[in-house]
Amino acid sequence: MREGLEYAAAWGLLKLLGVLPRRAARAFGAGVVRLALLLRPSLRRAGEINLRLAFPQWSAAQRRRVLRQMARQLGWMAAEFARFPRYTPRALQRIVVYDGLENFLRARARGRGVLVLTGHIGAWELSSFAHAVFGYPMHFLVRPIPNRRVEALVHRYRCAAGNVAVEKKNAARQIFQVLRRGGTVGILADLNTPATDGVFVEFFGVPACTTDAVARISLRSGAPVVPGYIYWDEAQHHYRLRFEPEVELVRSGDEDRDVVANTQRFARILEEVIRRRPEQWLWVHKRWKTRPPGAPPIYPD
Repeated sequence: MREGLEYAAAWGLLKLLGVLPRRAARAFGAGVVRLALLLRPSLRRAGEINLRLAFPQWSAAQRRRVLRQMARQLGWMAAEFARFPRYTPRALQRIVVYDGLENFLRARARGRGVLVLTGHIGAWELSSFAHAVFGYPMHFLVRPIPNRRVEALVHRYRCAAGNVAVEKKNAARQIFQVLRRGGTVGILADLNTPATDGVFVEFFGVPACTTDAVARISLRSGAPVVPGYIYWDEAQHHYRLRFEPEVELVRSGDEDRDVVANTQRFARILEEVIRRRPEQWLWVHKRWKTRPPGAPPIYPD
């Protein structure tokens, strides 16, 4: 019952944010997320635990401030997402600017496709949408949303500019086909992963089960890995869609060992991005939920 009400509220919220002026929509979205965190203490508690793990030297006040700023970023992203059907290239150019596009184009020119290593940073839904609107549509992996009505709406918005959503389950064949055609695949690689689907690497100094898909696919396909993410530039009052230089992979010939080594390299890259702008990462996700064998749980619930 509660889950059904939450999905109905999410559907209604997106519809409402889509008709409000942008400034009002962003303010309203931020307020809704702040309220949601107050009503869901388990999310707030997870955020506090994560921040203690990642930044043990911080005060409680610093951690609370980052969670408030994170809520603002999430609310702003919801507002931007709700406006996708209305955004034209000209409108988006006033909101999103490229930084390091040449890194992406250089990797794409090799003709083996591109794997974009990314995470839940800034307005991550806006990153793939804007990239497609600017002429570079891509495939990206998604988890299905249980509510069909919300799933249909979200899918329509995500793919409005030509992007293609690929369900994670049984996605490998489609990903390799896209890369062979020289296409681009984006993979969010910063979430907790079941032990059967990932490897343990250090993330903020704590073992974290992390998807090995980026490393395994790149090693087998030869597709370059380019870190890409979007963040809010407070000084310039717009989003920056940033592409870093291609990651040089470890290739020793031992695939299992190389997968772990490269996944660790990717985790460090994402960690450094988050360290520079901690208020723009999804701290309420239980990143360290999957534990190494014999290790005690980190989250009480």
